Amino acid sequence: MQENYANISKTAANYVPLSPISFLNSAESLHGSRPAVIYGDLRYSWSELSTRIRALAAGLTAAGIGKGDTVSVLCPNTPQLFELHFALPLTGGVLNALNTRLESETIAYILDHADTKAVIVDRELISVLSAAFEVLGRTLPVFEINDPNAPSTETLGGRDYEHLVTETSGEATLGLPDDEWDAIALNYTSGTSGRPKGVVYHHRGAYLMALGTVAGWQVPYYPIYLSVVPMFHCNGWGHPWAMAMLGGTMVFTRTPAVDRIIDAIQTHGVTHFGAAPIILQMLAEAEAVEKFDPPIQVLTAGAPPPPSVLEKTKAMGLNVMHVYGLTETYGHITECVWQNTWDDLPASEQAEMQARQGVAMPMVESVSVLDSKSGRPVEWDGVTQGEIVVRGNTVMKGYYKNEEATDQAFLDGWFWSGDGAVVHPDGNIQIRDRLKDVIISGGENISSVEVEAVLFRHPAVQSAAVVAKPDPKWGEVPCAFVELRSGIDATAEEIIQFCREHLAGFKTPKAVVFADLPKTSTGKIQKFQLREIAKSMGA
Repeated sequence: MQENYANISKTAANYVPLSPISFLNSAESLHGSRPAVIYGDLRYSWSELSTRIRALAAGLTAAGIGKGDTVSVLCPNTPQLFELHFALPLTGGVLNALNTRLESETIAYILDHADTKAVIVDRELISVLSAAFEVLGRTLPVFEINDPNAPSTETLGGRDYEHLVTETSGEATLGLPDDEWDAIALNYTSGTSGRPKGVVYHHRGAYLMALGTVAGWQVPYYPIYLSVVPMFHCNGWGHPWAMAMLGGTMVFTRTPAVDRIIDAIQTHGVTHFGAAPIILQMLAEAEAVEKFDPPIQVLTAGAPPPPSVLEKTKAMGLNVMHVYGLTETYGHITECVWQNTWDDLPASEQAEMQARQGVAMPMVESVSVLDSKSGRPVEWDGVTQGEIVVRGNTVMKGYYKNEEATDQAFLDGWFWSGDGAVVHPDGNIQIRDRLKDVIISGGENISSVEVEAVLFRHPAVQSAAVVAKPDPKWGEVPCAFVELRSGIDATAEEIIQFCREHLAGFKTPKAVVFADLPKTSTGKIQKFQLREIAKSMGA
């Protein structure tokens, strides 16, 4: 009878909360002598790195960081941010990795909304944090990273990061969470509202994301992984945690410059990396690059990679798998798995197949494309469009302090992505159009509403709308359509410069069109018409 099964209890022997901290434990015990970090002249084994991480966790605990405390980190991809992916969870704290490309106003908003208790900042970015504090109207406790590969004299007078590692006696006694549902990370994403929303990850999801990535990408033990995907994007798609599980080596270049990427690949024998399509395009256009042999395994996500880029990267020895996901799903939740039926297709057609969003990854319970009105799955005909929905353990807990938005996202037992797609007869999903007005430029999400809000602040602008314009380098870029006020003139250059003064560079419109905006009878701007105009302008 069922009650006889139900009476069997959970114990410490048969139930352990799922957490990436377990991967650190296994890396330390099983792979301790193997290389964990390569960064310039810096080298750490997994044993050395684990010792640093536990000392860092102890230092953070001594500094007052505990369960549920948010610590924001403004830092490029360096070993320190990698260490914090384990050290903060060890304390029970929550890692909030900040997008280093954001302007001070948005950073100030995040620090306030996230209830940030302390900030860890790379000294090269102190000017950005200082400006954010001015907007915030207050300061927060600061720990400063002085990277020997990019030394800086800038300071806010905060404690040195290395002192957290070296000046606290003992090691943190905290370890696995009491509850795998506890928050592990808080990542902010831009929606159409113009205000970023805080996406909450839990230990269970982070653990399963790493496992699913390894299974879906078929990563063996001891990969040499080049850290290109920003760790502020979905915690580097969960790859930092996955590398610990496999005893891998993390290779850092600080910035994803093409010459540094190529040098790292050739010098350290890189076997795997993830990157936005813009990085692949820059690699494909690099001069005098010998074909990589053996081929390097690459994941790419963001705007669908142009088939021409996939064709070029394959020829240069990059075996690219296209994946799809969102911040709300810990990153990738579908993968375009190579099909044997594609083997005999011309290279251009193979690349077109590879650009699809694919099928559900192993850790995802279900990914479907539903008709938003009926809630039924669309036909697998490659024509009928619906909305991508997701269900599984790698879907966020919810939006931080935003119950209404969480409820809207979780209707009828699904997470609704806002991305319109079709399903092909072979079951592969392909995005046709974004249902939200989000522009994806070089892997970065840009809220059209946020850009429009800045445009409306210009004294010459009567009305404005922003849509995506195709771009050969970035995939797409913001294009502004502007109605000027009667009797006031402005040039496109003036409008762009004004936006540049109030927005991060990647959010600034790259083209301005002066025209009467098409509107419905109720005054709503018909953006679909503007998209067609922007598309006709060409890349």
